[in-house]
Formats: sequence, structure tokens, C-alpha cells
Amino acid sequence: MTEVKLARRVTDIRISPSTAAAQKARDLKAEGRDIVDLTVGEPDFDTPDAIKQVAIDAIHAGDTKYTPVNGTIALRKAIQHDYATRLGIETSLDRICVGGGGKQVLFLALTATVEAGDEVIIPAPYWVSYPDMVVANGGTPVIVQCDEAARFKLTPDALEAAITPATRWVVLNSPSNPTGVAYTGDELRALGAVLMRHPQVLVLCDEIYDRIWYADFEVQSIVSAVPELADRALVVNGVSKSYAMTGWRIGYAAGPKVLIDAINKLQSQSSSCPSSISQAAAAAALTGDQSSVEATVDVYRDRCEKTWEKLNAIEGLSCLKPDGAFYLYPNCAGMIGKTTPDGKKIETDLDFVIYLLESVGVASIHGGAYGLEPHFRISTATSMDVLEDGCARIEKACRALT
Repeated sequence: MTEVKLARRVTDIRISPSTAAAQKARDLKAEGRDIVDLTVGEPDFDTPDAIKQVAIDAIHAGDTKYTPVNGTIALRKAIQHDYATRLGIETSLDRICVGGGGKQVLFLALTATVEAGDEVIIPAPYWVSYPDMVVANGGTPVIVQCDEAARFKLTPDALEAAITPATRWVVLNSPSNPTGVAYTGDELRALGAVLMRHPQVLVLCDEIYDRIWYADFEVQSIVSAVPELADRALVVNGVSKSYAMTGWRIGYAAGPKVLIDAINKLQSQSSSCPSSISQAAAAAALTGDQSSVEATVDVYRDRCEKTWEKLNAIEGLSCLKPDGAFYLYPNCAGMIGKTTPDGKKIETDLDFVIYLLESVGVASIHGGAYGLEPHFRISTATSMDVLEDGCARIEKACRALT
């Protein structure tokens, strides 16, 4: 048999750790194991009926053909209006692109700009895909550790220290996956002051969770806080998380026209355009009644607060309170060095999450996957009953360690 030689852009990257953890939980459930799955970062709500109806109507109307590569006029106008009214970002339609999910837009932005020798600054903890996206496109991820003392956020001093002549991008994810923390306007302005001294550095703003917001400060993008960066920032968002539309695969971004044009060129040679039906639904989501979003955010907030309290009540665990999204990122340093009932020593956060899975059937994701140990991530995008069960099991497992 002829051996298929794979390109380094494939062999140098990992399968997404969060995807692998979720699949492991599904496999164990299929085997009959009693598993509390806290891995999946996907809304447990259904897409609102009004949005689904628009998609059904689009099908019946024959709206099933190719669209412009950069998205329909209706959707881009909806994005333009949302950015202007919600974030104070004014942009023209030719500076907006639409892709098959926010992940595709992020990837194509890096493909359009990153080459061998280029560096991308990624604050840790980070969404698991950022470093591998950079590597797949020939660049070098520069990981900057942002610990709990900094509330897991990039500071101006840390940003300044990480920038080199090879720096092409800095990634800002707010609210963050996995921590849920978000940047305040003052923090964004302080980072912007550093970036103004380094005009070669672009800003990749991943704001996919910015409607799932709990903080007592206003939602802002760095472009809202520092308008002078508008020609150097790509503000990425989508309908997946806020509207429970993960499977519809619609993401979008606003940014410099030269970059938007490059992303559109790459998309024209890869996927042509996003689904016409999904675009009709996404436009309806952005322009329609937002009460369903507000209702789900209230539920997420309640789950987050109750689960946060339960985790902090477990001896040996501690957890910062998120500003948004639907994740908690507990510190498990108090468990490192302890021994399991069957004599195994917990040496890393990976050991700890494996112990939780094997001993009490709780599936979570270790902090090392996000670039900062010793922590683990749990998703609160599941029912309160499941979360209470999961926390009770975690407490039982922690009490059994010596």
C-alpha cells in the first residue's frame, strides 16, 4: 500500500483537546458508564422558534442558492447595525465578512497574514485552537502566562515584553474561554496605549461570548475603547453561542478592508460561501426580538453563580467568578501532591481530571489544554440538576484524596 505523506501543517498540530474530551465522555456513556459531562461548550437550549421559522420560509422561497462570498447584504447590514448600536463600532459593508462559523473566520485571518517567522501573542489561558491555528499557518505562537493575580488577563507590561519585530498579531478573547473573564474599558485602553507604539501589530478580537454577560461593567471591544485601532483590529463574532445556533455555522467579522478582502479571497477558493439558509436565520437572529437571549443569559448567570459557590465550598479548590460566557476555571492546586484511594499520586491537573472521570464519572478538561496549570474547565451550559450532581461528585472525589 502506498503511504500517504501528510503535510507538516497537519502533523504539527493537535486534535482539539476539548473535542477529544467531549468524545471520550460520549464514548463512555455509550459503554453504559454513568457520566456527568461538563466538557461541552455548547448551549443546551434550542434555537428560538422564530429564527427556525425564518430558515424554513427561506427554504420554501427558494433561497437555497449561492450567496456572495462575503455574505448576503441583509446579513451584513444586520451585523453592521449590531456593531454600531451595541458596541459603538461604525463600519462599512465592504469591511464585513461572513464565514462558516467564527472559527473559520479566525483561521482564514491567520492564513491571510501569517507566514514562517511571524509571531502571534496568545495570552494563557487560551481557547485551545489558537496556538494550533497559528502553527498550521506556519507561524509561532508566543504564549504569555496570565495568572489569577491578573485575573487571567493580559497586562500592558506583559504585552510590551512579548512584542518583537516579528509580532504580527495579539489575540484578545473577551469574555474568555476557558475563564469567562472580560476586559474593562480601562484595561482595553491601557493595552491600546501599548499597541499604538507598535504599529505592525494587529489585534484579533474574539468576542463570540460577548452577549453572555454578567459583569457590572459595560461590554466593550478594543475598537470601541481605542477607535484609532480600527484599521488594525479584526472583531470576530457569530450567532453560535448567544442564539444557540452552533450547527448553523455562521460567524463574521469587521476589520480593515485589505484583510476582509483577503479573507473573502481565501473563502472563495475553499468553501465559496456560507449556507444561504443559515445566513437568513442569522440575519433574523441579529435583528429580531432579543428576549430569548436575555432569558438564556439569566439562566446561565444563575447556573454560574450557584456552581461557583459550590466549587469554592470544596476544600482544596478555588475559582474566580466569571464576567461572562458559560465556563468556570477552578484552581486545583490544593489537590496536587495528594494520593487517590488506589494509591496513585496526583501530580498534574491532567491527573486530577482523569481521577474525576475514573472515580466519580465527571468529565472535564484539564487546564494544561488551555496553557495554564493547575486548573480544570467545566461548562455550565447544562442543567442545574446536572451541575449539582457534578459538584457533589467532585466534592466526594476530593474528600477521598489523602
